Amino acid sequence: MKTFGILGAGTWGTALANMLENMGHHVAVWSPVKEEVEKLTTERVHKHLPGSIINDKIEFSTDEAFVIKNKDYIIVATPSIYVRSTAERVKDLLTKNQIIITVAKGIEKDTMLTMSEVIHDVVGNDYKVVCLSGPTHAEEVAKGLPTLIVAACEDINVANQVRDEINNEVLRVYSNDDIKGAEVAGALKNIMALACGMSEGMGYGDNAKAALITRGLTEMIRLGEAMGCKKDTFYGLTGIGDIVVTATSQFSRNHNAGVLLGQGKSLNETLKEIGMVVEGLNALMAAKELRDRYNVDMPIVEGVYSVIYGNMDPKEAVVKLLNRRLTSE
Repeated sequence: MKTFGILGAGTWGTALANMLENMGHHVAVWSPVKEEVEKLTTERVHKHLPGSIINDKIEFSTDEAFVIKNKDYIIVATPSIYVRSTAERVKDLLTKNQIIITVAKGIEKDTMLTMSEVIHDVVGNDYKVVCLSGPTHAEEVAKGLPTLIVAACEDINVANQVRDEINNEVLRVYSNDDIKGAEVAGALKNIMALACGMSEGMGYGDNAKAALITRGLTEMIRLGEAMGCKKDTFYGLTGIGDIVVTATSQFSRNHNAGVLLGQGKSLNETLKEIGMVVEGLNALMAAKELRDRYNVDMPIVEGVYSVIYGNMDPKEAVVKLLNRRLTSE
């Protein structure tokens, strides 16, 4: 069995910690918030993972050195906007024999880097970094419900190593060498989930949602290929699989945020009601910049951006989408 240090005690970090500890691995989890560590340590439950009991053997700490030292794998499970600052905080504690795993889904706004690229930018290229991505709601993983995920790394042997270590009877893991494609897909699908939620919030039905998922995937592929990603990656778990679960589920913050926006709530009202990080909002600004940089046609991204940051009425955005020039599929 191996040792894991997890940076971030949110829903996904905690769910992974529980799964890994239940497999027999040893896990320590870091959070910078003392009150959170104390609560998780004493109560053994996470407020956003109802019904799931945290394994008593998992150690929670505010000491990043304690969580990182002598661990085989380091999982970065903070929201995407904190990945750089977290990497900066721990870079001098890492050793090159450790494998770094990122589970955050996003593109850094100012640099347009994916999360693995952000980590490499901070710690250097000598470290092995793997992305874990796919249709994986933390709430279901925490309950031990069947889930499939992808371990992606440019070095397929490293991806296979992570795959073999974390695969178990309820989490089936595939490997992929297109880490950029997996990360771009994981970031962009959150925007499509916002769009589907907005559609639902406006009272539209399954026809509109299916159209947004399908045409949204097309937009993701356009941008992905322009950035050098493999098309097939977007047809797999990290692409269409993740869009479906994020765009349709009650557990999806992005979908639920979209519903509120579609109902006419302001961005501030929406964020207050959701109460957690909505990654699609962070990815949206990066996607708009990348769309312009690569000159890629992405009308759904443009529409969502116009609603959230351009104060366009959601129904006006729908009219604009439906009245675009007709073309072939």
